[in-house]
Amino acid sequence: MAAVIILLVILGIIVLAVLMMLGIYNGLIRSRMRTREAWSGIDVQLKRRADLVPNLVETVRGYAAHERGTFEAVTAARADAVSAGASGDPAKIGPAENALSQSLRSLFAVAENYPQLRAVESFLQLQEQLTATEDKIEFARRYYNTSVRDYNIALQTFPRNLLAGGFGFHPMAFFEAEETDRAVPQVSFQDPGAAAEPPGPPPAG
Repeated sequence: MAAVIILLVILGIIVLAVLMMLGIYNGLIRSRMRTREAWSGIDVQLKRRADLVPNLVETVRGYAAHERGTFEAVTAARADAVSAGASGDPAKIGPAENALSQSLRSLFAVAENYPQLRAVESFLQLQEQLTATEDKIEFARRYYNTSVRDYNIALQTFPRNLLAGGFGFHPMAFFEAEETDRAVPQVSFQDPGAAAEPPGPPPAG
């Protein structure tokens, strides 16, 4: 009888251990899938931004053709960002996207010197679309980084840390973005040399 009880206890312990391992495994799977889904949201917006850049460059080029160095820098930064995006590695994609953001700031700085662009509806639409895309990237980035933080913490928490490596779970990289380079500058076309309003007639004397 005692042997049966001991056997049942051992079997119970084994069952509990298996259930615990299954719970840990399924929890890590859900956390990893949530993180990958969050990354897909960033990837979609980054690709959309990359698609907007060539049209933006060509629009500005039509009014500032001699700004060749700026256009080449933006085009090269876009190519680097697209290449980094193909790797799927946030640690590589982040710096490349930051460089593209910086080059776009330079492009908009050039655009500010050409007030005639105020009449170009396509430029204003591209700027609006790019601004909206940047906002979506930032929202997706925050969600992704929160998911990565939770996932990485789970990997380092006992008893998950004893099993994660054996199950093939590994930490994921954060997607870093420089806040100062994220926002798209809003081009102002106010003419600083506009004449002041003429004074009124002198008072009757």
